[in-house]
Amino acid sequence: MAKHKAKYKRILLKMSGEALMGKKGFGIDHDVLINVARQIKCVCELGVEVAIVVGGGNFWRGTGRQAAGMDRATADYAGMLATIINALALQDALESQGITTRTQSAITIQAIAEPYIRRRAIRHLEKGRAVIFAGGTGNPYMTTDTAAALRAIEIGAEVLLVAKNKVDGVYDTDPLKNPDAKKFAHLTHQQALKLRLRVMDITAFSLCQENRVPIIVFDIQERNGIERAICGEAIGTHIYNGDEND
Repeated sequence: MAKHKAKYKRILLKMSGEALMGKKGFGIDHDVLINVARQIKCVCELGVEVAIVVGGGNFWRGTGRQAAGMDRATADYAGMLATIINALALQDALESQGITTRTQSAITIQAIAEPYIRRRAIRHLEKGRAVIFAGGTGNPYMTTDTAAALRAIEIGAEVLLVAKNKVDGVYDTDPLKNPDAKKFAHLTHQQALKLRLRVMDITAFSLCQENRVPIIVFDIQERNGIERAICGEAIGTHIYNGDEND
């Protein structure tokens, strides 16, 4: 792909654990991991500051069958540990591509990750380092969607990229179940709320709406998807405030 000028200077990429799973039913698909790392390298080479929030659903879900019968808070803490596994795997993949990377965790685990400190994270970004935020928000009952929205606002990201697995945008119904589902190219935050579209969890989405953070939802397996999104190409679904320029 020919290099284009980036539309954004600082971005936050939200990756679900399922996005790292690829075609597997569990764990991490190495090919997907390396593909993501290469895409992020291309974005960094455009001068874009990249922060990443990773989920843990490829290993553990606090509301899933694995956690059945467990105390919800305990199950959610287990999920936070799953996000740290994914963060370390992604950090290793990024560094194999020559990208200086720092992992910050919302829960203290000093042997393998820095504690989350907002000003330090911003400083890393200013120095051209990729920063991975692990451990969610550090609180039970809060999803990694909420962590992504919160971190995007805290670090002043200009856009939140939401990378899905085998879903290339926002649809009116589940496209994996309904072949006639309609895809939206553009939506306002208010339209998405009114139509009750499940873009992210409601807390995360409300944070983005209130703080005027645009969202781009796309398929992580789309060729050069991250670079195309940050260069302003028509990829996935763009969600923005009604008075914003898209």
